[in-house]
Amino acid sequence: MSNQKTVIITGASSGIGLGLVKAFLARGYNVVGNARSQSGLDDAAGQLGYPASFIGVAGDIADPATSTALVDKAIAAFGAVDGLVNNAGFFLPKPFVEYSPQDLESLLDTNLKGLVYASQAAAAHMISRQQGFIINISASVALQPNIQVPAALPVLIKGGVNQMTRALALELSPHNIKVNAVAPGIIDTPMHDPAHRDFLNNLAPAGRVGTIDEIADAVLYLAAADFTTGAILPVDGGMSTGKW
Repeated sequence: MSNQKTVIITGASSGIGLGLVKAFLARGYNVVGNARSQSGLDDAAGQLGYPASFIGVAGDIADPATSTALVDKAIAAFGAVDGLVNNAGFFLPKPFVEYSPQDLESLLDTNLKGLVYASQAAAAHMISRQQGFIINISASVALQPNIQVPAALPVLIKGGVNQMTRALALELSPHNIKVNAVAPGIIDTPMHDPAHRDFLNNLAPAGRVGTIDEIADAVLYLAAADFTTGAILPVDGGMSTGKW
């Protein structure tokens, strides 16, 4: 059992999630990471260099049993859960009339159901301890839709995540639990084709895409900001401020 703080991070094996794992470990946290593939988590663990402070728990985050296992294994290994970062998700832009029923189900499973189940499991434990934090990874386009990025269903779901963040912040405040969200713009991850870089750079007034480290900095700020709850923090180079 450890006296270090412990955070659960979903979608932890690559991209922003892996960057968040590295950032929290470097800050002295224990981390319990979730992804669908155990091999992906094992590969991530090999890059981290903190064998005593990282546990990978594979499973579909849309299955409530996965969230229960994450909390149970974190408590068994490290004694408690201090924070949850709901990072698991994917972005699927396309014209509205082209979304299929399968697209909708996949977006709901990963981007909404997984967030709800993980938050329920973590919040129940945090309420018993009267402390904790939950940080949801939303999307800048849910704050300010962009005609160049048709994404009505992600906007629908991430917009709901933003409002749930605010509602849950109110509900959990009496238990000393903070609930906030980070809303990334276009971030430099392997999901983006380098051939599209010029187009992506021009989607924000800053004239560039963001970095994973910049998202991690925002998440770490909210994890430590004891008087901030119910905030939706854009990290998007000004993309959500309006039309420019």
